[in-house]
Amino acid sequence: MDTLVGSSSPLKCGTTSLDGSTAYLLKQREFGMCTNSGPFSIGQRISIAAGFIPNRMKTVAAYGEKAFCGTFSKDGSVFLSSSQDDKIRLYNTSHGSFMEKRCITARDVGWSVLDTAFSPDGTCVIYTSWSDFIHLVNISSKGVESHMALDLSPLDRDFAIFSVTFSHDGKEILGGASDCYMYVFNRERNQRTLMMDAHEDDINSVKFADESSHILYSAGDDGVCKVWDRRILDEEDPQPVGIFAGHSDGITYIDSKGDGRYLITNSKDQTIKLWDVRKFSSSEGLEATRRAITNYRWDYRWMAVPKIVRNSRRKLKGDTSVMTYRGHSITKTLIRCRFSPVHTTGQRYIYTGCGTGAIIIYDVLSGNMVAKLIGHKACVRDVSWHPTDVRIVSSSWDGHINQWDYQGSDNPQDSDSDSEYGPEQSGGRLVIINVNGVRRRSKRLKQQGQARHKRHHAEES
Repeated sequence: MDTLVGSSSPLKCGTTSLDGSTAYLLKQREFGMCTNSGPFSIGQRISIAAGFIPNRMKTVAAYGEKAFCGTFSKDGSVFLSSSQDDKIRLYNTSHGSFMEKRCITARDVGWSVLDTAFSPDGTCVIYTSWSDFIHLVNISSKGVESHMALDLSPLDRDFAIFSVTFSHDGKEILGGASDCYMYVFNRERNQRTLMMDAHEDDINSVKFADESSHILYSAGDDGVCKVWDRRILDEEDPQPVGIFAGHSDGITYIDSKGDGRYLITNSKDQTIKLWDVRKFSSSEGLEATRRAITNYRWDYRWMAVPKIVRNSRRKLKGDTSVMTYRGHSITKTLIRCRFSPVHTTGQRYIYTGCGTGAIIIYDVLSGNMVAKLIGHKACVRDVSWHPTDVRIVSSSWDGHINQWDYQGSDNPQDSDSDSEYGPEQSGGRLVIINVNGVRRRSKRLKQQGQARHKRHHAEES
């Protein structure tokens, strides 16, 4: 297994010096020259922690079928995983562990479980498939599982919820479906309270903008992301308060920064875009996106990415995105992207799965690729960064759940021999990508290269 890992240039942790490295900050603190006289400030701690990007891989679970979803709970104590074998597995991930604690057999599954989510209090999980129902499971009890089917009563017979999430108070569930409709199910009233015709094609992702749960985001195969305000929403004639247009193909996933201002979208045009809700797109942008999607004739599920798509740097008219991130591959499935955690990185990074089997990490501000983690043999559909620990868990179509943590050694494979899946399932070589996007080989690899060159030179002589 290969591991390509990036580290950024010296971090400026609230200092005025050009050198904001950890060693420099420690020296400044010892001399009483920090911005505060006591321990590091929250900003300084986050800036230091952001430099420790996970770089060592270990396979922590292996399934006989494709893994589709994998996310940490809000506090990071539980990892929720689903795969094409109709199983939903819960793992205890507290204190650095990764041990299976419960396996739930999903009901009413067509092809695969498509999406899962934790309730905010962590007592329930929901999952969806090709079915008229959102299924809710109570996981708080240690005994009998409590399953509940929440009927959405759609109009279409061939129906799937591709994306589902809880409101921040846990009282409502938001879903985006294959029939172009967006649904809201109220748990207290036990009924569907919203069924809204929202897009011109499949809705692949939905999100609440912030903790108020008034603002909704939705996006799909029509290539646009729409913003909805529920306080002024008319179900009979739904009109978004704004749209984001700029992608030239369908959108696979949305992630909100949680501040009610910024969000990112992952797209089949092989880019991630960062948006600001204060800067919506015009009708010109919407028409440009429609024309671009109409002109494409490739199917990302089974075709290779066309050169015209892979090499395109053209910006559509009316594109109001703040930043565009390129370097990953969106093929085969609805691959997810997310902001990195607040607690350990200050949301400095954007990370995403990849059709090549890699995990790609970008710097939010510069747009440069900071790290590329390679260890899977098939596309990585979902990736989740632990909210407080320096570790990432990836879910891949090769059936493996891999955990990535940080190791300071230049040779990460030295401490991977404890993998229960064997040394072949552990991390390998280490290559660094700096903040400017240029790869820097590690000292060990440089020495190996020099030794090979000497041997080759000696053989020629």
